[in-house]
Amino acid sequence: MKKINSNLFKNAISKFATGITIISINKKNEYLGKTVNSFASLSLEPPLILFSLDENSSSLREYKYSNFIGINILSNKQKKLSDYFAIKKPIWGNTKYFLSSDNVPLIKESLVNISSKKIKTIKQGDHIIFICELKEIVINRNKIKPLVYINSNYI
Repeated sequence: MKKINSNLFKNAISKFATGITIISINKKNEYLGKTVNSFASLSLEPPLILFSLDENSSSLREYKYSNFIGINILSNKQKKLSDYFAIKKPIWGNTKYFLSSDNVPLIKESLVNISSKKIKTIKQGDHIIFICELKEIVINRNKIKPLVYINSNYI
């Protein structure tokens, strides 16, 4: 076995397929979104999810101070959105969306849209973990496939 360094760790973790999400918030009617693949279910009762952001993320402060957070699980037809929201401070622009009852922007044509309430943040390593309780879910019933990321590529 090899001693773990950051390059070896990244290479190993890249072998694990993940879905892609855009995490969205409403900051005083300015919509923010960030591509995130560090997303997971946490609990069924109560329904909880978690995701993490790098402590050097350009919009970390806005996410930390937001009470309500949207999770948009992307379809394989939304790769361009994933790439766009991965840049530093993207402008919401022409992104098609609707608002949750908590005024969180949720991206149309995603596989799933979730509106959630942030209940806790935890600093761990070089990331901040967000734990959120689910409030609303919209499931796209069309036969579309998820956007999947593995080996540093979309499939």
